[in-house]
Amino acid sequence: MSHEKYQACIESCNSCIVECEHCTTACLNENDIKRMARCIQLDRDCADICRMAVALMARGSEFAARFCALCAEICQACGDECAKHKEMEHCQRCAEACYRCAKECQKMAKA
Repeated sequence: MSHEKYQACIESCNSCIVECEHCTTACLNENDIKRMARCIQLDRDCADICRMAVALMARGSEFAARFCALCAEICQACGDECAKHKEMEHCQRCAEACYRCAKECQKMAKA
């Protein structure tokens, strides 16, 4: 399979990686880091799985669709956690990127 057909999903995953990495760093600089622990953990998981999803799609792996289904699940969980922190702009941007990525990964997994 050609990776061009996955371009929208690849781009969404790459944007999600950037926002999750930024959110992790910003959360680590918050005054109450302990309150942000789940957010930080999910940001890291989400960024890591998105990186692997991009690699699998780029190489046209036969496992890309199944992997993207799990990626969508983790992105959704990360987005849900970040969305809880309404007072933090970095979390809100991350939630938006995670939700977009979850949607694209779900579409890709069903293709």
